[in-house]
Amino acid sequence: VGSLSQKAERDVLMQDFYVVESIFFPSEGSNLTPAHHHGDFRFKTYAPIAFRYFRELFGIRPDDYLYSLCNDPLIELSNPGASGSIFYVTSDDEFIIKTVQHKEAEFLQKLLPGYFMNLNQNKRTLLPKFYGLYCVQAGGKNIRIVVMNNLLPCSVPMHLKYDLKGSTCKRRASPKEREKRVPTFKDLDFIQDMPEGIQLEPDNYNALSKTIQRDCLLLQSFKIMDYSLLVGIHNVDQACRERAGVVEGGGSEGAVTPDHRRPQAQKALYSTAMESIQGEAKGKGALETEDQWGGIPARNSKGERILVYIGIIDILQSYRFIKKIEHSWKALVHDGDTVSVHRPGFYAERFQRFMCNTVFKKLCYQQSSEHLLLCSTKERFEMT
Repeated sequence: VGSLSQKAERDVLMQDFYVVESIFFPSEGSNLTPAHHHGDFRFKTYAPIAFRYFRELFGIRPDDYLYSLCNDPLIELSNPGASGSIFYVTSDDEFIIKTVQHKEAEFLQKLLPGYFMNLNQNKRTLLPKFYGLYCVQAGGKNIRIVVMNNLLPCSVPMHLKYDLKGSTCKRRASPKEREKRVPTFKDLDFIQDMPEGIQLEPDNYNALSKTIQRDCLLLQSFKIMDYSLLVGIHNVDQACRERAGVVEGGGSEGAVTPDHRRPQAQKALYSTAMESIQGEAKGKGALETEDQWGGIPARNSKGERILVYIGIIDILQSYRFIKKIEHSWKALVHDGDTVSVHRPGFYAERFQRFMCNTVFKKLCYQQSSEHLLLCSTKERFEMT
């Protein structure tokens, strides 16, 4: 990243997607590298010019990127991926670092030209924001990592989390997962817990539906499947009650304050929610916290105000031979249309149908207004 600042700005060329820069770090140091207390290692940077373009497109300055990744130790997350990947978050909560397998890193490289074209044509996307792809070679091992946006900021407590695929075959959170403070629930859990879905303003619902449709078409064109929609829900009304309880008890814990470390205009580029589907447009039910925290304003079945954080994750799975075998085997045991591993076209259609019909629904203005009136009257009565 530092060496890139010395290179002149220019347009991204096709060959830039396939460039790999390699630097050797001997323990005693060299003319280009500092001395260190670890064994010798080699550090590889994939498509540096292309990723520099992506970071600039998302409003990330080189010094901020370096500061986030290098200033403090990374924090390992306790919820590893099903593929065995390890996740880290930077101490300032800006970036997620994920270890990836060789095939996934290779697939991301092949995906970059199409990813580049999609971002230029459509900045309203729920796809992951990739900021860098690297490899550390040490002791005969290769550790490949990808740097991405952090969908669920720690500064906003999530009351509910869901990993949704549109599949119903064995799509429940395990007993071990449910023991966590904030479990990540799955499709069947969502259907049971929120049968009326997440209710959005019509403008936001339409914008989100179009974004999901475009993203699914792109993923299908690259024969990608087995991806998920990660949904984080911050219950604004519940948070208000929690803070009120803390204040009455004389405590100070639990209060949530927005992160003011970055300019407001730039901070929105780090989130994949309201900004990713609609940008400057706002629905009639926009909340004050929306501008501060970047979530999509919505309502749950109780009429409570919620902020929704969403993004498509795990897109580095193509429908290769091993996945075809996995689907065929599962289809013998279960209904073939309900298993999560499926043909890319069918997977995209089922994913889109589930998200737009079951997970997200249009909020009725009349019901919304009546509920808001009842809620405000009740709040005034309780205050009195």
